[in-house]
Amino acid sequence: MENSFIYLIEYSIKSHWDLVALCDYKGVTYTYRDVARKIEKLHLFFNACGIQKGEKIALCSRNSANWGIAFLATLTYGAVAIPILHEFKADNIHHIINHSEARLLFVGDSNWEQLDHQHMPHLDGVIRMEDYVVKEISKPVIRDARKQVNRLFGEKFPDRFTVYDVSYRKDQPEEIAMINYTSGTTSASKGVVLPYLSMWSNLRFALDQMGYHPGEKLVAILTMAHMYGLAFEFIYPFASGTQVYFLAKTPSPRVIAEVFQNIRPNLIVAVPLIIEKVIRKGVLPHLQKRHIRLFMRIPILNNKVKASIKQKVLDAFGGQFKLLAVGGAALNHEVEAFLADIRSPYTVGYGMTECGPGISFDDWRTFRLGSCGKAIDRIELKIDSANPHRIVGEILVRGDNVMKGYYKNPQATAAALDEEGWLHTGDLGIIDESGYLYIKGRSKNMILGPSGQNIYPEEIEDKLNVMPYVAESLVIEHEGKLVALIYPDFEAARNAKLSDTALTKQLEQNRKQLNEILPGYSQISRIRIRQEEFEKTPKRSIKRYLYQ
Repeated sequence: MENSFIYLIEYSIKSHWDLVALCDYKGVTYTYRDVARKIEKLHLFFNACGIQKGEKIALCSRNSANWGIAFLATLTYGAVAIPILHEFKADNIHHIINHSEARLLFVGDSNWEQLDHQHMPHLDGVIRMEDYVVKEISKPVIRDARKQVNRLFGEKFPDRFTVYDVSYRKDQPEEIAMINYTSGTTSASKGVVLPYLSMWSNLRFALDQMGYHPGEKLVAILTMAHMYGLAFEFIYPFASGTQVYFLAKTPSPRVIAEVFQNIRPNLIVAVPLIIEKVIRKGVLPHLQKRHIRLFMRIPILNNKVKASIKQKVLDAFGGQFKLLAVGGAALNHEVEAFLADIRSPYTVGYGMTECGPGISFDDWRTFRLGSCGKAIDRIELKIDSANPHRIVGEILVRGDNVMKGYYKNPQATAAALDEEGWLHTGDLGIIDESGYLYIKGRSKNMILGPSGQNIYPEEIEDKLNVMPYVAESLVIEHEGKLVALIYPDFEAARNAKLSDTALTKQLEQNRKQLNEILPGYSQISRIRIRQEEFEKTPKRSIKRYLYQ
């Protein structure tokens, strides 16, 4: 069972039988035994519904323990999981369910209110995620199957359900485990076909390298329907005996601060936007105090002050975390430099849905500032460039993690996977002599300067986003010039009692200061102020294609 994903799940359930596995924050709590029992009942339900191995089961709701159990039940039964982002609009959800040919849909109440069963004619039934009650049926056998579950369970286990009753099928490496429909920054959704080999390889790497231990705690902040959250905030913690807390609420800084203080997680996996907001709101204001700035200039006191600041960072995330793993996008350089300076245990990884998602990572003790680690186990990395150490080129990936292709989309598959098995990521970067990867931006985002210079808007945005009263920004090209779209930090402006006119003047001053440090060909010609946040993907990246 060396390379069996399902074996690792089964092994964890048996090994951690009486430990707490999954919790809804301020809600239900399930032990590994409870999870196994519910998985068995769902297997009986699927069988009674006539679901065959390899058929599709879709899941669409906010994060919850029941979501995780339904997902595990689907894979251990032999069906193909179709996780759907609950943030998707109704027409996109209808399309994914129809395109994937899903037979069953587990759905949360808030999503179901927007959907129309008539627009999903191939579904046999719809099951409420909150309690697994059948909501809609196309075939009467679905409702009958749900009514029979308890009787069937009692007949199969007449005495009591024990650890010895857990025995799942054994997956094959090339067998399809799931189809994950992306929500990218540059295009519409595509169904990424991930085999069990990819799922196992990602999980095996995490078990070998990331250091979770039975009984430790983690708060699942990212949506489970996105591969980053699914792989490293659910699958890996579950397989390592870690107690996972799911948030039903949107992870605002206030909610996250409350949860971290109450749960005190041992490990934190998050996207940069969340990390940056927690640090900027809960830590950086303390550094503006005059006595701290003064002490930082005194060498003897410097280390003591840094230790005190490091403790404030620890406290902001609950006080007990031993690793802060950042992924999904680039961490702001100023925030990263601050974390590195105080020796906070953070590291930045890189991945994409098409790799299920792991590509690069490194232990925080050896991690290099500005990089996103080195190629992980069973992955090759190369840069499509004449000089990969100096000249930026497209990042190419090959190995066990890579997808089989895009579902029912041979043209997109051929564009992404070449004949030698290299996945063309669309990201640009360089690799240093030690194998550390440095990402420069997306190839689709790169802007060609007036004399052929390559302009990477993400690098400009990174500098702009740390300037006064800037919450987030997007640099685009308009009529041959660079324009910065800015969503201001209106809360900070209100606290400073800035009028709209004064805020506009300050943002214009930011533009001028920024241009002083930028080469002429990449300077910002003007700004446009937005009243609403940019629309984002679930990993909190701006959907750039909406604003080009």
